[in-house]
Amino acid sequence: MNPKLIFFGGVGSTTGANIMLLFNDKKLLVDCGLLQGGKEQKNFEPFKYDPRSVDFLLVTHAHMDHIGKIPKLVRDGFKGKIISTSETMELAKPMLEDALKVMKARHPNQTLFDEGDITKTLSLWEGRSYGEKINLFEDCFLQMQNAGHILGSAICNVTCGDKKISFTGDLGNSPSPLLPDTEIPKNSDYIVMESVYGDRNHEAKEERREKLKQAILNGVKKSGAIVIPAFSIERTQVLLYEINNMFEDKEIPEVPVFLDSPLAEKVTHIYQKYQKDFKELVREEIKKGDDIFDFPDLNIVKSARESADIEKITGAKIILAGSGMSEGGRVVNHEANYLPDPNATIILVGYQSVGSLGRAIQDGNKEVFIETDGNKSNGKEKVKVRATIENITGYSSHKDSEHLLEFVENVNKTTSPPTPLLAKERGEEKNKLKRVFVIMGEPKSSLFLCQRIRDYLDIEAIYPETDKEYKLD
Repeated sequence: MNPKLIFFGGVGSTTGANIMLLFNDKKLLVDCGLLQGGKEQKNFEPFKYDPRSVDFLLVTHAHMDHIGKIPKLVRDGFKGKIISTSETMELAKPMLEDALKVMKARHPNQTLFDEGDITKTLSLWEGRSYGEKINLFEDCFLQMQNAGHILGSAICNVTCGDKKISFTGDLGNSPSPLLPDTEIPKNSDYIVMESVYGDRNHEAKEERREKLKQAILNGVKKSGAIVIPAFSIERTQVLLYEINNMFEDKEIPEVPVFLDSPLAEKVTHIYQKYQKDFKELVREEIKKGDDIFDFPDLNIVKSARESADIEKITGAKIILAGSGMSEGGRVVNHEANYLPDPNATIILVGYQSVGSLGRAIQDGNKEVFIETDGNKSNGKEKVKVRATIENITGYSSHKDSEHLLEFVENVNKTTSPPTPLLAKERGEEKNKLKRVFVIMGEPKSSLFLCQRIRDYLDIEAIYPETDKEYKLD
């Protein structure tokens, strides 16, 4: 029997990953994530399959758009085995607990799951290691490789008989300040890959740190607040590392830095536990005695009252707070305070999905609506945008268009490949890859990447249809 793929989520959106693999009368899911960016209500809809019939759930990493509906899957009857790296399993607990807290606040009469569902979910979860060959069932095994996206992120390589399918999850923007480069799967027949930045490129790696430094310096000159909405996993830790180094190297003046995210604090403790996963250069710094996530001017904000009190502190200050797309969390209160302030600076360092507050700010809207108390319209407060808005895409944890293309080419080659633009022209080596499924991006981004893969690499690439069954011949 040939394996089959069905895309129940992740098509036409950067969120909501949920893919089914059918093989030998078994059902495997890869990821089960939340829809975000204005599509939250769809999360309450029933699954399009019976969760009781699913045998395995493979998890690529611990971002909510990949794990956020797993407790609902369990609540609705899933009793199979959940497998990820040990790091992802450990990160999932605080992430899911925080998600439940946010859901209760935003949907007090309607939640996807409860504390008991999280407990049951974790009881079904197995943490495994990169490179370990895991026998799932007869003629089917899993092997995970480092995706370089966040701590514990994995490319899930599933071999079904004589066919190998590589599910990338999200691919890291290598070289990362903290993590090793993305590993390249070998001898894959099919790839299911992300395309968040499938149609655009980031700044050069050398530029991103300089842009961050200049944005901070400009903000300090105005003696204003510098607010950085940051994802709790990876982005916060990278920013702490970068700011720490800038202070140590006297590149920026030492001003108070507030880490205003209880979730990010918990995640940072897990990062410290898994220092073995950092790139060699960072491990060497730690060996020399550098606490890369701590420095004298860092203030860990515990309570909501302490968070509100930050506003009383005058002069330049840096505030790191979640969420990264300004969809809830403490950052929205800071944005409500500082967006109208021409002396303030908002630094966007991550992807802002369509429909999110972060996207509205990024798009240059002169007024935005924020869910706080005040002059409300449709339950939201109207806020003028007078602050300086800085956008630094180089700190994204996702590969950009050119490097997604390069990744596909590298998977397709068994030896060091030429540059993507020359691959087709040189005609070197027959394609190993049979097909690339491009998902987890806005439609224009996914379609653009599909076309580039076809044009430059002469490999079949498709933008799949939701709920359609694809046979892997």
